[in-house]
Amino acid sequence: QVQLVESGGGLVQPGGSLRLSCAASGFTFSSYAMSWYRQAPGKERELVAVITSAGAGGSTHYADSVKGRFTISRDNAKNTVYLQMNSLKPEDTAVYYCKAGSPLKSYWGQGTQVTVSS
Repeated sequence: QVQLVESGGGLVQPGGSLRLSCAASGFTFSSYAMSWYRQAPGKERELVAVITSAGAGGSTHYADSVKGRFTISRDNAKNTVYLQMNSLKPEDTAVYYCKAGSPLKSYWGQGTQVTVSS
């Protein structure tokens, strides 16, 4: 059974930091590209960051809105992907989702709420 379980969300003040984690099970984690998406109220879900599979070199890509502030990483030994979020802004408030993707399949987590507010 495939599971993606996000954690680490919460309430943080502007300028603060959070680290999200996504623990995966039920599939060959290292073979999948891992992504973080977010969805704010009334808006479409958007891609935040992606890290390719181990076989594809583990390269990273970011949305322009988070470049220089967010860092995606993965630990293939722990089947976990992380999103380090620094210098958070109110506009980063959203539900953050983890996604595992391959050419044939994709899986989503249930999401974790991040709220940036003073």
